[in-house]
Amino acid sequence: MWMCTGATSVTARNVREEPRVHLGLPDTFDVVLLQGAAECFPDTEVPGEAAEAFAGKFGWDPRTEEGPFLYIRVVPKTVRAWRGEPELRGRLIMRDGTWLE
Repeated sequence: MWMCTGATSVTARNVREEPRVHLGLPDTFDVVLLQGAAECFPDTEVPGEAAEAFAGKFGWDPRTEEGPFLYIRVVPKTVRAWRGEPELRGRLIMRDGTWLE
């Protein structure tokens, strides 16, 4: 998963200091919780394929903007999905980087 933020933002500072991340996606009803490790790439060093995919998906290319940006790649270790249910067995769908059946 790729994200991008201003290179001097609080998010950028925090991820540089502590690469273990916890993300809640996409909304509060059908939430997915992802735990993983973040890797930081300045906008001048991001892999071209990743930057192109990001720009294509979001219609915004931070590399063309003023000011430095930081791309963040999150490699998931654990993923939990609620699948629209407040309580559900089997919500753990990835453990230690391996998808569970």
